[in-house]
Parts: sequence; structure tokens; C-alpha cells
Amino acid sequence: MSAQPDGPEDRLRRLTTIWSRAVFPVTSTSLTRPEFEEQLLPLARRLSRALRARAFDAAEGEAVGAALVDAHCTAPEALSRSLDCVDAYLVLYCGEDGDQEDLRARSSRLQHAMAAGFARALRERTLAEQEAIAQAALRAQGVVAQALHASEARFRAVFEGAAIGIGIADLEGNILQVNGALLRMFGGSEQTMRGRKVQEWTHAEDAPQIWRLYEELVRGEREHYHVEKAFYRPDGTVLWTNLTVSLLRDADNNPQYQLALMEDTTERRLLNLRLRYEATHDALTGLPNRTLFFERLEKTLNSGEGRRFGLCYLDLDGFKTINDSLGHAAGDRLLVEVADRLQSCATAPGEMVARLGGDEFVALTTGPDSRREVDELAARIMNALVAPIRIDGRELTVRGSIGVVEGPVGERSAAEVLRSADITMYRAKSAGGNRFELADPEADARAITRHGLTTALPAALDRGEFFIEYQPLVRLGDGSVRGAEALVRWLHPQHGVLGPDRFIPLAEHTGLIVPLGRWVMEQSVRQAGKWRELYGDGAEGSLRINVNLSPCQLQHPGLVQDTVDILERTGVAPDALCLEVTESALIGADDDVLKPLHRLAEMGVDIALDDFGTGYSNLANLRRLPVSVLKLDRSFTRSMQQFPADPVDLKIVEGIVALAHSLDLAVTVEGVETGAQAEQLRILGCDTAQGWYYARPGPPDRLHELALADATG
Repeated sequence: MSAQPDGPEDRLRRLTTIWSRAVFPVTSTSLTRPEFEEQLLPLARRLSRALRARAFDAAEGEAVGAALVDAHCTAPEALSRSLDCVDAYLVLYCGEDGDQEDLRARSSRLQHAMAAGFARALRERTLAEQEAIAQAALRAQGVVAQALHASEARFRAVFEGAAIGIGIADLEGNILQVNGALLRMFGGSEQTMRGRKVQEWTHAEDAPQIWRLYEELVRGEREHYHVEKAFYRPDGTVLWTNLTVSLLRDADNNPQYQLALMEDTTERRLLNLRLRYEATHDALTGLPNRTLFFERLEKTLNSGEGRRFGLCYLDLDGFKTINDSLGHAAGDRLLVEVADRLQSCATAPGEMVARLGGDEFVALTTGPDSRREVDELAARIMNALVAPIRIDGRELTVRGSIGVVEGPVGERSAAEVLRSADITMYRAKSAGGNRFELADPEADARAITRHGLTTALPAALDRGEFFIEYQPLVRLGDGSVRGAEALVRWLHPQHGVLGPDRFIPLAEHTGLIVPLGRWVMEQSVRQAGKWRELYGDGAEGSLRINVNLSPCQLQHPGLVQDTVDILERTGVAPDALCLEVTESALIGADDDVLKPLHRLAEMGVDIALDDFGTGYSNLANLRRLPVSVLKLDRSFTRSMQQFPADPVDLKIVEGIVALAHSLDLAVTVEGVETGAQAEQLRILGCDTAQGWYYARPGPPDRLHELALADATG
């Protein structure tokens, strides 16, 4: 098959060439075929513009049909071949960038208009010829009779040879004549057709305006109308047509007849219905798909005040495991069985089930008591999944998590309702799955906020929205400042200052924790360098900065090199930096994970084991970990707020301190809020502490003030 021409003009030329080759052999003209093709080119260009015009104008098609008569294309085959050419090639060559279904419909309407214009022009030409003959009757009666016969013969040939159905009726609706194409479309005899009235051809699916347009036409108030109309055939089947009805006037311009042109669109309609079904239903399960579900949901949400709805959003628990272990074919059979079970759960009026994709399904219900109905629907779905599903000889247990949204219509959009259901479904899944949860606006808001923070994180780092506060580390022995822990904050444009608990988990999930952690380390080390320069080489000159290291950073291959580069750029000694790693991040860590920490420790960077005592506290691991500091969790200091302190906690802390000191490890305690806690921890032998008792996290100048007070005290 040859390639289509490149440009629009080339494609238009190609269409005109095909058209001229089809019509030229049956046209009486003195032109050569190339000359005849040039005569058709403006008509093809006119059809192309009408096909792609914003508003459809039947007059363009009628003008082209009339122009064919003017070009002497009056043979019966000329119209039928022209219509066939337009039907086959107009959309192909002139409508490649548009909605094909809409363009095909426009092409059909243009064909009808062409046929109507052709018939009208031929009739007018016939009348003109008849008038000319009448004027010449006194001079040559025989010539007039012959010309009239020829004119009528041409019209009859077009009428009988047309590929579309043509019928003529008087203004009372009596059918006077029908052509063979119309008889074949209806499957009846000419006697049967001519014995009926137009008004008898009603159908249950007639649009309300059809008969109003008909009445306006027979009264002479309009010249034509075009509609899609269904007819009953004599055998009871339905014939769908594109129908164009035109008013024919006599020589005095008085309405006389009505001319109907019909194109059989039954097969095309069935094809469109099939395509519509395939476009709105899931190919695997046969359930309505996302497109149809959204149409139904939007219609429900716009159904008027006083109505309510309920929606269940189902996601199968562990479906990926089934796909990975048994294969996608088994997973597909499982989905088909689940779909059948869900379909059996939604049989009441106003209920529907759809598949959104993957293993996600939705069920919709409407009614005045939708809260009770949606709860019952969710319970039926959960019960339907209880029985195992047998696939390839295996009985598979299927469970699901459901998010339920219920409420009045008109308050939320379809996208907002589905988002709430999705959030609620994941909340049910996070709670262990195999359950359904009712949507909670506050929980939705928190989830939406988390999502917003997640998407805003990368730009926030680029815009410099993060800053660091420092919480002093104090020697318990003499109360002097040993250093500070760097705590990153986010100055969010809408939410204000956010603590690390709000965004660090999100940064770890997205991978942004690596560049963010690198930025925190560089800023903190640079600040430590300023402190050391400020206090000189004295005892206070040993101030150090503690920086938290996330598990994601710990496993990043550039950790060691990034740290080396930062220390070199800032000119700060390695002993000014202490990296805090949580105990849980090092539980069961292999040598590859520990290797970067060993290299950093060999450089002189301190490694602190943070939150010690909250994990398994495998003390044997301390022998292989390159740590120099144990940082006890605040849960130990919390128990010391009461007097007397819990003796068990005291013994545990005393034992940890003794063990740490025997291994040459320092002990830091966090969460110190009272002087009694500080004194108790000092007695137990802890080395350093931090907490609100000493100072809240603040700007770097706060540490300078504390350190200066120590130096001058």
C-alpha cells in the first residue's frame, strides 16, 4: 500500500484525482480528464473545509452537489460514484488529525447534503429546461417534447440508480414514490411502502424534536432538516438511518412535495455501540472500567440536592505475591473470579461495581440511607472474599482492604471522592488489611498534607527553605558545653516551621534525604568551624557538632567521599564531627554496611549509636561497631522524673554506663528536663546530656552565649 502524500494540498490533489477518474467516464463533457480534474479541485477543497469547519454547514455540501450538475455530471452513476468517493476518501485525505468518529459522521451528512443539492439542482435544471421547452413550444413542439422526455429520463435514472434511499411524499404525508435502494433498506414492496403515511413511521427512540421539525417543513417554515432516526422494518427489526428531508417547491415557490434521503447506518451504529462498550468496560473482567465509573459517579454527584451516595474502594491484599509466584495468567483468573463475586454483591438498584485497574475495584451505591447501605455493601464484599479461590489446583485465600466514603452529593467532585476513598483504603491496609475503614476528613487532610509536603520537598531545598537549630551537649561533670546536635527545620510557606518528624520520613521515602543530609552536614560542620575559631585552642575549642545519619544515607555509596569533601572545603578537623546512627539501623548490619563507618572512624570522625536501648540492644554487637559514643534513649530519663526513680531503670542505666566505659565508650543521655534528672545521671556516671533543662534547640548564637558563660564563669 502506497504512502499517503505529505502535505494537505498533496492529499487534496490525490482525492481530486481519484474523484475525477471515477466520474469522468460517465460525464458528458468536452474537457480532457486533467482539465476535468482541475474543475473538481475547488469542489474537493470546499468539501475539505466543510469537513473540518468548527460548525457544520449543510449548504456547502448542497453547493457541491449543485456544482456537479453545473459540470454536466448528470448521469445516474455520476452522483453515486461521487458519493462513494467522498465516503471512502474524504476523511482519509482531509481529516487525519481530527476525531475520526465525528469526521465520519460529518462526511455522511455532507453526502446527504450533496445528494439533496444534486437533486434540487437537477430538478431546477429540469424545470428550467421545461420552461425553455414551453417557451419554444410554438416554434418546435416536437423538439420540446423530446427535450422534456430527456430531462425526465435523466431525473428518473438518478432517482432509481442512487445508492441512498430516496422517497417523495406530498405535504399530507402520503408516500408517492420510493426508489429501489429505499425498498431494499426496508425489505418491503413498493405497494406496501406507497400505501403508508410518513406520520406512521414513529419509533420509540425518536428524539422529541424530530416531528416538530417535520411539521415546520410541511408548513413551509424550513427548507430541510437532518436527523438520526430509527424505523421499524416489516419483520420487526430496526433500521437506523441518517435522514435528510427537504422541501420541494413548485414554479411559484409554493411548497409541493417533501423529499427524503436516507442512509442505512444500522451496521455503523452497532459497530459504534460495540466500540463504546469496549471503551467503557474492562477487557479482562467485563466490569465497567474507570471511564464509565467516573461518568456514573459524576452523574450521581450532580443528581441534585437531598440525595446521598456511598462508595467502596477495594484493593486486594498481597495480590503482587500471587502474580510473582504463580504468574500473571493465574493472577488474571483470580481477578476474574473476584470480579464475579463483587458483581454478585451489587445487585440492588443504584449499585454498580467497576474495575479501576490492576487489583483495584470500586462499588457505588445510592439511596436515602446510603450510610447503612454502603456499610452493608462493604460487609458483603468482605464476606464474598472469605471462601478460597481455586487456581491451578491451589486454593488461594484472598483478602482485601476497603476504603468507604459516604455523604451527600454535590459537596465534592468525583476526583475528590475517589482520592478520599483511596486514602482511606491505604489506612485500612496500614492497619493490617482484611478490613474496611470509613473515611475521616481529618485523616484525609493529614494524608493530603503529607503528599503536598512530599512533592514540595525538592523545590524547598533549592529555594533554601531549610534551616538548622542547635541543641547544646553539656558535660554532666562540670556543666560545660561540649558541643551541639544539629536539628534541621523546614520553614514551609504555608505550614510554618516543621520539625524533622514531619518531613524526614518523607525525605527518606523519596531519596531526598541524601542531598538534604549532605546540606545539613556541610552547614553544621561549617558552624562547628566558626565555633572553634571563636573559642581558640582552649578547652572550649574542642566543641563538636553531632549530625544525624539516616539509614538511607548510611547505605549511600558517596557517604565517605561527601564527608571528606565537606571537611576539606570547610577546613574543619574530623574530630569536630560526630555522626549519630540509630541502633535499629545497625541491627544485623553486614560488613559492607559497616565499612563506611569504619573508614570514617579511622579518619577521626566520632560515631554515636543513637536511641540505644530501644532496639534489641545486642551488646555483643558493640565489639564490631566502630562507635565511640552510646546515646541513651529519652525513655530512660523519663522514668527518672518521679521520685524515687524506678530502681530497675537505674540498674539498667548503671550497667550500660559501666559496660560502655569498660569499652572506652562515652555515654550521652537525651531528654533531660529537670535538675534532679541531671544529678541522678551524673551520679550514675553518664558523660554528657542534652535536653530542655539546659536549652531548647535554637540558633547558633545561643550556643555561643552558653559557651561564653562557661568560659567566664
